[in-house]
Amino acid sequence: MKHLVISFICDDKPGLVDSLSSTISQHQGNWQTSSLHHLSGKFAGILEVSVDETHYDSLQSSLAQLNQFNLQVVDAPNPTQDTGKAISLSLTANDRAGIVQDISSVIHQNHGNLIKLVSQQQSAPHSGQLMFTAKVIISVSENDVDALIEALEAIENDLMVDVNEN
Repeated sequence: MKHLVISFICDDKPGLVDSLSSTISQHQGNWQTSSLHHLSGKFAGILEVSVDETHYDSLQSSLAQLNQFNLQVVDAPNPTQDTGKAISLSLTANDRAGIVQDISSVIHQNHGNLIKLVSQQQSAPHSGQLMFTAKVIISVSENDVDALIEALEAIENDLMVDVNEN
């Protein structure tokens, strides 16, 4: 079994997911994990597909013919289990330039691996102040969890870190 990671960005219009999923299905591919988003009039996504080696070349060829997408397709090794503990956090702070860099730097410096980051900017309900919110999943050694959370909380005094139960 071969594994592919496919990323794309294109102008948003109806039927894009149908077109992509149909192509994968026609070649007996299995759409596994994905994240798809509408952003500023564009449609962007990343997905993992597994396909039997006998259909691999024909799937690659058909994907290359999907002209409405700006596709990048890369071979991926078979998925492996990470040995770290996966922790899920919700982060909230006043929005400012550089906040994602500060968060990612603290995660890296505390021996964490950022697995997933979903962020957005929104107005606070009463003040209208722009707020940064994010859901993150981090793989980290059990011994480093407390230090990582403390370091994230120390970035700014307005950054709230909530640990989500998995």
